[in-house]
Amino acid sequence: MRSFIFGVVVTLVVLILMGLGSALLGYIPTTANATAPRFERHLAMSAVDAFIDKHAPHSDSPVQPTAENLIDGMKLYTMNCAGCHGGLDRKPSPQANSFYPPPPQLVQDPPDDPDWHNYYVIRNGIRYTGMPAWDKVLSEQDIWKITIFLSHMEKLPGPAQDYWKNAIGVAPPSGEGEHEGHKDHDHDKH
Repeated sequence: MRSFIFGVVVTLVVLILMGLGSALLGYIPTTANATAPRFERHLAMSAVDAFIDKHAPHSDSPVQPTAENLIDGMKLYTMNCAGCHGGLDRKPSPQANSFYPPPPQLVQDPPDDPDWHNYYVIRNGIRYTGMPAWDKVLSEQDIWKITIFLSHMEKLPGPAQDYWKNAIGVAPPSGEGEHEGHKDHDHDKH
């Protein structure tokens, strides 16, 4: 039994050393213009979701989704987020495919995560993705305004819809089958 356990430990150590050796000798691609394998995308998103579910405070937004706050969120999104996540004109960001992994195009496929989850991502960023932490750039209130804009994008009140149409020249998404590939996340909504 003792030699079996020793064999398992040696095998694990060899596998770890082979993985590290492959990485340190340049056999693992590090280019940003490559397509991530499916298992890598799944593993990475599962890890991000698990970490956020465990560490993010499950709190409600202190900023109410009034037309004024949603318009402010729209403006903040345009100034700070659209360059990577796509503009309100519903066109993908031209540089999106230059990131590894590519950032989600949030107007084309609005997030379905709870507000506390999106707030945590915007505030703290996501390591190794190009998603910066905005807590040193934007105020807490501004981060919440972007958060509520993202979660209400498909159900904006009249004045916010009018602002979007007049400022951008395109109607906001309505949420009625406009985007595909929308994946539900299993988040505990407290």
